[in-house]
Amino acid sequence: MGHLIYSDTFCRLGEGPLWHPVRQTLFWFDILGKRLYEHDAQRQRYWQFDRHVSAAGWLDEHHLLIASDRDLFRFALETAEEQSLVPLEADQPLTRSNDGRADPWGGFWIGTMGLKTEPGLGSIYRFYKGTLHRLFDQITISNAIAFAPGGAYAYFTDTPTRIIRRVALDDEGWPVGAPETWLDLSAERLNPDGAVVDSQGNLWNAQWGAGRVACYNPEGKFLTAVGLAAGQVSCPAFGGTDLSTLFVTSASDGAPEDDRLAGVTFSVPTGFTGQREHQVRL
Repeated sequence: MGHLIYSDTFCRLGEGPLWHPVRQTLFWFDILGKRLYEHDAQRQRYWQFDRHVSAAGWLDEHHLLIASDRDLFRFALETAEEQSLVPLEADQPLTRSNDGRADPWGGFWIGTMGLKTEPGLGSIYRFYKGTLHRLFDQITISNAIAFAPGGAYAYFTDTPTRIIRRVALDDEGWPVGAPETWLDLSAERLNPDGAVVDSQGNLWNAQWGAGRVACYNPEGKFLTAVGLAAGQVSCPAFGGTDLSTLFVTSASDGAPEDDRLAGVTFSVPTGFTGQREHQVRL
C-alpha cells in the first residue's frame, strides 16, 4: 500500500484524526501546538486555542465536541464559539486530555495523561447524556480507544504496558466486568498508540516509534501493516467518500533529525472499509 502526504503541515504532536461524515473533511489536532486543523480537497484551515486540545467527536455539520486539558466543550466551526459542557480534571494542573472517540450510543470516551508522562496519573472517562464518568484509572498514557462494530467491545491501552485491552459493553455502552488482555505487544517491543476499528472488526493500531499502522483481526491475529515515512505515528482514522482511505497523524516533537516527514499527516488507500464515525449525542 503506497502512502501519500495528505497535509504537509508539521505538527509537534499530531493526534485525534476524525473524518466528519457530513462535511466530508478530516479534522486533527496538534496537541502541543494547541491547534485544530480541518482539511479537504480544496483547502486547509486551523483554529488556535489557549490550551491543549486533543480529540473530538462530531455533533452536527457545524459543531464538534472537543476535549481539552480542562473540559469538554461544544465548538462552533463557523464562529469559533466555545460552550463548556463539563470539567475534565480541571482541578488537576498536571494532566491533559489525550486519545478519545465517540461510541455507538453517542457517548464520548476520553483518556487523560500527565503532561510529563507521570506514571499512573491518567484515567479514561465516558461522557454520556451530559455526565462524565470515570471508567478506568492508574493509566500513564491513554490510547487506542476504539469500538467493535455493533458495540460489543471497547478497546484501549496504557501505552507503556504494550498491552491493548478489550472490555465487553452492555446495551447502554457501559463496561461489563474487568478488561482483558487482547493483544500483548511486549515481545515485539511495540508501543501501541491510537487505534480505529474497521467495519469488519479489524483493529488498526498506530505503533509509536515503529513508523507503521498494524492491522489485527478480531481475535488479535496480525493481518497486515502500513509502513509510513515517519517513525512517530500517533493515530489512524478511516475516511474518504467510501471510507477506504486510512489517514494517519504523526509527531515531530522528539523525532530524530533525519526523520524529515515527522509531523505530517498521511493518507493511505486500503482495501478495507472503515466504520462511519459515530455521532456524539448531547
